[in-house]
Amino acid sequence: MHHRPLVISLLQAGALAAPAFTGGPVVVGQNGYTSAPTHGPYTGTPTTTGAVTAPGTLAPSIAPQPPNPTATYYNAEGVPQDPMPAPYVPAGGLGTNGSEPRYMVESDWDFESIALGVYQEYIELDLFHDGLARFSDEDFRAAGLDPEMRSLIQFFAEQETGHATLLSNMLGEAAPKQCVYDYPYTTVREWLDFNQRVTRYGESGVWGFLAHLDSREVASLLSLSIATEARQQFAFRQMAGLAPINVWFENGWPQSWQWTMLAPYISYCPEGTTRLAWQNFPTLRILNNPNINRIVANNTQQDGSEQVGDRITDPSRFNVSSGDSCISAQGVGVNCSPAISRNRTQPLSYPGKRVLFEWEAPGQAVGPNNSYITSTTAGQPKFVAWSSQLNLTYSPLTVTEGNRGWTTQPAGFVYGDDGIINGTMAVMLTDTDLFVTPFNLTQLNPHIVALGLYQAG
Repeated sequence: MHHRPLVISLLQAGALAAPAFTGGPVVVGQNGYTSAPTHGPYTGTPTTTGAVTAPGTLAPSIAPQPPNPTATYYNAEGVPQDPMPAPYVPAGGLGTNGSEPRYMVESDWDFESIALGVYQEYIELDLFHDGLARFSDEDFRAAGLDPEMRSLIQFFAEQETGHATLLSNMLGEAAPKQCVYDYPYTTVREWLDFNQRVTRYGESGVWGFLAHLDSREVASLLSLSIATEARQQFAFRQMAGLAPINVWFENGWPQSWQWTMLAPYISYCPEGTTRLAWQNFPTLRILNNPNINRIVANNTQQDGSEQVGDRITDPSRFNVSSGDSCISAQGVGVNCSPAISRNRTQPLSYPGKRVLFEWEAPGQAVGPNNSYITSTTAGQPKFVAWSSQLNLTYSPLTVTEGNRGWTTQPAGFVYGDDGIINGTMAVMLTDTDLFVTPFNLTQLNPHIVALGLYQAG
């Protein structure tokens, strides 16, 4: 196992003045919207398969290179080094030369990233409405959600209308449209758990590409929407009886990780819907992924039966025995009903835990209309990569038989006593222990065998 502490800089949104595209109609009806017309798996035959492609591909992967030769600035004196372009304006910065902002994508990278964001906003818009419509008042009361909490979720859904409108406007007519979805939950608790997982990959996916966008104007607006996404993830963790925040730094993920987790829940999209270029990795199932509904999560069954299905972000099953359930358990450290914060006497996971895996072979049909195909360019799996906070940490994989194996959850700290592995996090099998940092994490993609989501805390 190696643990490499990293340093990451913060991206700050710039000032915004009257963008020309605001004030138009929203992308979905403001009145009477509740959910997509239907939900469930796709049963038809896809008319096209695979990710969208360009006229050509220049190389099989992006080769690692030394630092950019222009990256030479260093300030040891603590005072400005270059003449100021105006009073109180230090030299440098992007988009600070007085040019008028243009709030439109500027490259294929930008377009495909923001289009992925539109897919994300649409599923959240539908998902939040669906749970509110699907369950009864009695169901919500039994899960500890009063009308005020449900009103907050309704507001989350309304936020997604704005987010989908904003991102669609920055793309123009080629923006993706709303689709039909296939959800795994059957209870309020499973819905809340699923919500906190979906908002996790929605948030982390944007943090991963935000600083790489060619359009700084688009990045500044996107940062304003993803700030509320982070608050949604925080609140859904509270409603699920988890600690709302248990890390010092949120983790950013490449777009293909986000799309791999999102696509299996989209069953159908209308003809002509914009397709994406991102990769769909094979699914990594974590057979003893901690069940958040247990007092002692370490008692979760070892065969994957306590996850409601086989998709990457399917929630924990609610129906554990009453003696094992933390929902109505009495006392600090064992109760997990909705609260501002919860501390568990028995943690969901811990360093040294043996984590069991099962992974799919590539070539599976997933996503809208079953039209995307999972793929990998990696060799045989040798390592487990844990992506959390500022770190990408590896542990050795022991393959037991076929596509099954295990590893030991690594120990280590980011800074001080901040454990490197916590929260809802991405885990993957790789064929090498490539050194990557938060800014160049996409370089790991050619080495990923399968991708999963671990409920570490």
